[in-house]
Formats: sequence, structure tokens, C-alpha cells
Amino acid sequence: MRSLYVHTTPRTLRALGFLAAAALVLAQATPASAMPGGGKTPRAIVEADSDAPLPVRGVDVEEHLGEPIPLETRFTDEQGQEVRLGDVMPKTRPTVLTLVYYSCPMLCNLVINGQVSVMRELGLELGKDYEAVTLSIDPQDTPELSSERRRKYLQGMGKPETAPWRFLTGTEENIRKVADAVGFKYVYDASTKQYAHPAVVMVLTPEGSISRYLYGTTFPAKDVKFALLEAAGGRVGTSFDRIVLSCFKYDTATRRYGFYIFGFIRLGALAVFGALATMLIYFWRRELKKGATT
Repeated sequence: MRSLYVHTTPRTLRALGFLAAAALVLAQATPASAMPGGGKTPRAIVEADSDAPLPVRGVDVEEHLGEPIPLETRFTDEQGQEVRLGDVMPKTRPTVLTLVYYSCPMLCNLVINGQVSVMRELGLELGKDYEAVTLSIDPQDTPELSSERRRKYLQGMGKPETAPWRFLTGTEENIRKVADAVGFKYVYDASTKQYAHPAVVMVLTPEGSISRYLYGTTFPAKDVKFALLEAAGGRVGTSFDRIVLSCFKYDTATRRYGFYIFGFIRLGALAVFGALATMLIYFWRRELKKGATT
């Protein structure tokens, strides 16, 4: 039986081997989680993008990425029924969580309107690919008020009242438990009888852990969709969505998903490695056939 090296020169094989090794190194270089930064978003960034008035002492977002929220806390839904937070968040889909209050004169409406707008553009279906839960930070808010707000926003999305977007109210104690868990810091101003709070939505994993914070009153559909894909661990969206996501990375400095060159390189390297492997297998099988005939 003839050797593979008889028909494929050592120089060619060495070159192919070098390229294959290089492709493997590139494919494993610099994990996605290491780029392009992480940690607590600077407060100045939160305030600059929140459309809020001048900074108020005690209003901030302290990111608790990866930490669970208190699923055992109980609230009242828009129908006046007591519910456990964990029961309105299915364990198979990610959840968009928003903390507002229903009598808010400005900022809350801007946040929810921005959420409604992006939910219409996601290409993902509410109740099938993800869930939405909105919790009032005002213990004086009532189920009647939450039902009214819910109806308004669902109409803005063109969704029926049966759509699975939950609007909750609760006690000061339980509201604070959730707010503290997600790092949502707000204060009540007795002189205006209003709450000062940041503008942010949180994306939670199906298990109820905090996956991503998205700031401001407008949310690019790409950012929200990628955040949901990340939170779901690839269990929502199409295969193409997940391929595209590998070439983008959330940047805590800009609060956006930006082009991730290493993700693109890794995909290219894997493609090159696949092509090289196919070539080597082809040469090997050809030599086997020739050896069998000699």
C-alpha cells in the first residue's frame, strides 16, 4: 500500500497542517464574554440616556448580572388576583421586566412606549418567544389602574387583551425586594408626590436571573432581540439569529450591541478549518483507494 506522502508532498501537508492549527487557535481565541468590557454601567451613562431631569440623590442602577430575582414574592395582577412572581414567569422563555408606576406623568410612559415600539419590531412573538412583566413601584397603585394601562399598551401593539403581558401591583415590602434584587434605586419626592427613578428595562433568563440591562426610553430592536437570545441561551429565535449574534457583543460603555470582530474571525476560522479538514479527508481517502488497487 502506498503512503499518502507519495502523491501529496510533505511541503503541501506541512502547509495544510499549519493552516489547520492556525484556524483552531483563532477559533478558540478571546472568549466572547471577555469583550468588550463588563461590570457596573457608569452612573453618568445611565443618567445621560434616561431623558430624566437633573440627577436626584439615591436614583441609580446597580447592575446585578447573573443574580436571581425573588420569585417567591407575591403581587396582585391586573385582574385583582394574587400571584407569585415566579408563576407569571415561565421557565422556558426569557422575560422583559420593567419597573415603573402607573400614575407617572412622563418618564414611565416614555419607557413603556419605547418598549411597545420595539416589541412590535422584534420579529419575536410575545408569549411564544418571550414574556413581559411590568411591576409598579408605587404601593398605592391599584389593579384597576394596572388593567387600564395594560389595555392601552396592548392596543398600541395591536394585541388582544388576552396577550400575556402581566401588569402587577404590590406592597412596599415586596416591591422593594424586587427593586433591590435588580439594583433599581428610586426615591419618593413628597413635595411633588412623584417617584424619581432611572429609565431601564431588564431582561431575565427563563430561570429568573438577570441577564441584561437596557437603558433609556428608546430601544433598538437589534439590542433587545440579541438580549433575549442571550438570556434564552439560544432557545428562541432562528438559527440565523444565533449565527448573527456571535458576530455582535454587548458593550457596557455604549449600552449597545456592536460588531464583534473576534466573533467574525472565529466563524471564519471554523469555516477554514472545515475546508482544510475536508481536503485532508479527500486526500486520505484517495490514497487509500490507490493503495487498495496496487
